[in-house]
Amino acid sequence: GESSGVVSAGNTGALLALAKIVLKTLPGIDRPAMAAIGPSARGDVVLLDLGANVQCDARNLVEFAVMGDMFSRTVLGLTAPTIGLLNVGSEELKGDDRVREAADIIRESHIGPQFYGFVEGHDIAGGTTDVIVTDGFTGNVAVKTAEGALHLMGDLLRQVFTSSVTAKLAYVLARPSLERLREWLDPRRYNGAVMLWLNGVVVKSHGGTDAEGFAHAIDVAMDMVVHRFNERIGEGLAQLACQEAKAGASAPAAGEENGHGKHSEAAPSFATARQG
Repeated sequence: GESSGVVSAGNTGALLALAKIVLKTLPGIDRPAMAAIGPSARGDVVLLDLGANVQCDARNLVEFAVMGDMFSRTVLGLTAPTIGLLNVGSEELKGDDRVREAADIIRESHIGPQFYGFVEGHDIAGGTTDVIVTDGFTGNVAVKTAEGALHLMGDLLRQVFTSSVTAKLAYVLARPSLERLREWLDPRRYNGAVMLWLNGVVVKSHGGTDAEGFAHAIDVAMDMVVHRFNERIGEGLAQLACQEAKAGASAPAAGEENGHGKHSEAAPSFATARQG
């Protein structure tokens, strides 16, 4: 309680474990998630989880979607961010049971109107949605793959522009544009992964960044505090639970016959996903 937020460049696993012990998670949430902002063809995109939870069930993915929605509103200033669920294909029948169940629950929740549906790996850089939700294993692989691709692109550009005198002359002419590109893709601009849904603000900085990158991580933490992120997350969760409670109360009981003499099955809900 002596500070409003914490920024660390230490070990991720140790930071997460310590934060869960000291701060605890917000009521009603099993696990926190790590979220970060990255570049895309249509502006910044929020991706979560980035590795806090390698194995996730449908309930966790729904929680991540609510987190991502509020995070993008708080940090990016979006009023109605679009949300995509990362999958092996965009068709509704693609993916495993947990991903399809999570999609059904999100559609029926208060963020349903913002739900784009399933997205694929190329949609991350394409900027198809403002928020992309996935489990920690897939999210971590996706981020590190993107980092490797950026490093490769930089190496190839250096090789091309130093390969001949003509290439060096071309670099001189293209330098202003290349400088803008480098600034846009500078990882320091996106440094600072946020551990969401903890009962406090915790930001993980990349251990290899410099002062400018660490300063950006501090800015992210300050945005979270100033905009009362944790309070807004609690409000979003309460709204979701309220809507699900109303839906459960109005839905026919399991096994109850409807007007046509047929048994009705309750639609998937956030509440039912939390069971078991």
